[in-house]
Amino acid sequence: MEYMNDEHLPENPIEAQGLLIKAFYKKFGKEALPIIKEVYARQGRALGLKIKKKLPNNKLSTVANAFSKSFDPNSVKVITISDDKFQIQGTKCPFGLENTSRELCETVMEIDYEYFRTAVSDKIRLRIIKTVAEGDSCCDTIYELKK
Repeated sequence: MEYMNDEHLPENPIEAQGLLIKAFYKKFGKEALPIIKEVYARQGRALGLKIKKKLPNNKLSTVANAFSKSFDPNSVKVITISDDKFQIQGTKCPFGLENTSRELCETVMEIDYEYFRTAVSDKIRLRIIKTVAEGDSCCDTIYELKK
């Protein structure tokens, strides 16, 4: 096996995770999805617990503002931040899942979904309107508190 192709070197740990995810998915297909989902749910929960301890409250707006600080403003745009809704649009997947599949995106997004469920409330709902993984020009993601 030859993996020393400089074209595919990751720029950061998240891109490296993406390479692993894509290789795992390519080899095992849909059978890999529950495993990926479980791992990313656990990571999201761990991250959610950490941020919850650091913030003054667990309002969606507070958690969303903290979450947004890590974004590259050239590739992610915050559309809405309120106590009921957080919407972002991005042109680049941090995991490099562009043009893979919607189901893989939804599985990997378990990390962010569980992050918000843990840090804010288990009444959070995640809607992925568009995704670059499915070939859309951008990702459009909404987190909402269920009434």
